[in-house]
Amino acid sequence: MTPAQPFDKLLEIVGDANFHQDDAAMVRFLDEPRDLFHRGARCAVTPTSVAMVQKVMQFAYQNGVSVVPQGGNTGLVGGQVPANGNEIILSLAKMRQVRDIDASTNVMTLEAGVTVLEAQKHAEGANRLFPLSLGSEGTCQIGGILSTNAGGTAVLAYGNSRDLCMGVEAVLADGRIYNGLSKLRKDNTGYDLKDLLVGAEGTLGIITAASMKMFPRPRAFETALLNIASPQVGVDVFEIVRERSGNRLTSFELLPTIGIDLQMKHDLIGRDPRSQDTPSNWHILMELSLFEGDQDGALMAVLEELVEKGLVEDASVCNSLGDRQLMWLMRENYSECQKREGDSIKHDISVAIRDIPTLIEEVDAVAEEILPGIRSVAFGHMGDGNIHYDFLAPEGYEGDLQASAPAIHAATYEILARLNGSISAEHGIGQLKADLLAQKKDPTALDMMKSIKLALDPKNILNPGKIVRP
Repeated sequence: MTPAQPFDKLLEIVGDANFHQDDAAMVRFLDEPRDLFHRGARCAVTPTSVAMVQKVMQFAYQNGVSVVPQGGNTGLVGGQVPANGNEIILSLAKMRQVRDIDASTNVMTLEAGVTVLEAQKHAEGANRLFPLSLGSEGTCQIGGILSTNAGGTAVLAYGNSRDLCMGVEAVLADGRIYNGLSKLRKDNTGYDLKDLLVGAEGTLGIITAASMKMFPRPRAFETALLNIASPQVGVDVFEIVRERSGNRLTSFELLPTIGIDLQMKHDLIGRDPRSQDTPSNWHILMELSLFEGDQDGALMAVLEELVEKGLVEDASVCNSLGDRQLMWLMRENYSECQKREGDSIKHDISVAIRDIPTLIEEVDAVAEEILPGIRSVAFGHMGDGNIHYDFLAPEGYEGDLQASAPAIHAATYEILARLNGSISAEHGIGQLKADLLAQKKDPTALDMMKSIKLALDPKNILNPGKIVRP
């Protein structure tokens, strides 16, 4: 088949309503959040069943046509959009069935197009909690978050997407269906094939459904924004709070005050959530989940200890649902406020929790040397070591910030390597970091990944150009 030939057979497989090729229809499949990638596609298809996905992949395999699986198109490294321009985009958006909700086993089985927010609501309807929560939860889909092994704000207590997944159903490159849906917590029957597909960004198979864990619903939340002197104090606070609170500590976010300043500047929040009695440059957004049998006041008890030890200078404690919603809106706005401020240089990285202060101190110092006055916005999931390490141009800067990006990236990744960190904590590799992965990944691990890719996708038609490039 040549690119000029019409896809009559593909149109026959999916039908007119699920075949998209004109420019206006393709925009929603091609435009991605960071506007970094601008390749076209031959067409987009929106199958409505696993049988239809299977037929699409059989067509693609027989004709040597590449396929880009896509969920909610919220990915930040270009894994969900074309890398070459001659691919088919296969969107799972119309596969939205809830196949099963088993409250006794605490597992629900959902098709790939169900959004994370919808999954939360389905669990709530069974008086259970689906704990995955992230800024794009109203748009991102179960298939996509599993393909990227997304994290979010509750990884500390519940784990990332991989930890929440019991099993998957997937269509392989040649159209075979892998039926790995499971409710079993114990199944020692060989390789965990589910874990190959989760985090593979659609390069090994297309996830069409998944069995996801649910948990008891908390009866209450206790939330506070702490004023602290430095990231090192944040680490000290974390150790004490974790020891005192155990698994009740569900979120522990490190936030520089510059992010709140920018949100106030750009009218992203209605009021300043910070305590103004003792202003500080750093904050911790901390939340405890209370279950039946837990006594109220756990947060206040640990805060009193932290104040007595001189670790917390001041705190703003949520006294209502509105307060809590404001706090989490503020947290989710850390990316949006940077977008409104202007261009930025971004990293999604992780280190051991104890190394976070060293990472921030050293990267900030070298970035200042590269571009004096550059504004650091290092924030994120301190409780699991994941820092979104961003930079904004100096105030009043009229130059090109991206001219400094290569030097800042190189210095950051050099420091990261010395600290045994990861170049991607939760956003994945996609096409943005494929070359970087080839440089930084252990050579043996990279060879193993390429061997797996070759075994499952010998024609390299599943999301080519992403993660590994055989």
